[in-house]
Amino acid sequence: MLAVFHALIVAHILTGTTGAIAFWVPVIGRKGGVNHARWGRIFAYAMLATGCFAVAMSLLTLADPIGTHPHLEGQFDAAFLRGMFGWMMLHTGILTINLAWYGWLCITNKGRHAANRTWLNLGLQYLVMAAALACAVQGWIIGQPLMIGIAVVGIATGLTNLWFLHKPRVERQDWLKEHIKALVGAGISVYTAFMAFGSVRIFPEMALHPGMWSIPLIVGLALIIWHRLAVERQARHRRQRLGAVA
Repeated sequence: MLAVFHALIVAHILTGTTGAIAFWVPVIGRKGGVNHARWGRIFAYAMLATGCFAVAMSLLTLADPIGTHPHLEGQFDAAFLRGMFGWMMLHTGILTINLAWYGWLCITNKGRHAANRTWLNLGLQYLVMAAALACAVQGWIIGQPLMIGIAVVGIATGLTNLWFLHKPRVERQDWLKEHIKALVGAGISVYTAFMAFGSVRIFPEMALHPGMWSIPLIVGLALIIWHRLAVERQARHRRQRLGAVA
């Protein structure tokens, strides 16, 4: 099991690093161009793979927390490892898959809003909320409020995504905003994993420090707000031009 677990770690790091690098090309580059589409596709695929590897790692940890993390034996007990690397990683892995798939469908389907309501896309919303609830309950049981806090993100993601998916009518800026929210959210997820989960291996004493979790979240939220405001400005200018023509 340990050999399989280590192979998953390597694959997880490789795909996560690829996504972390690819993330910045569509974020800071010219929107709608060839590079934006190409690197956005690479990022989405990398995030889907990274999330799948995280889920696999979490399931092995739930089955054998000490056996999969022998280097942390003596520093953390089995309950902590099962909670942080099991239940919470399961939640964040599903969250990453959810955001990457949802954000990719939003831009792929664009104005064909009904095409977003696939069984997989809808199912991922309920799955991430179920994983979030499990993470929160386990966090309460072992006294880790960080697990409860991160679970709020999963619940909010599932509910807001379902609200949009069942929205009867959407404008162009609506699906574009959802695309931005989801894929930047996936970027937040991968950078949070690098800074928080990675710190457990390098700086164990920093594993639960709020700063390790808040930096990617603050940067990501700023990017989401910035790009959503830009979309709203473009929509407002478009309406003004159409009004002038009319």
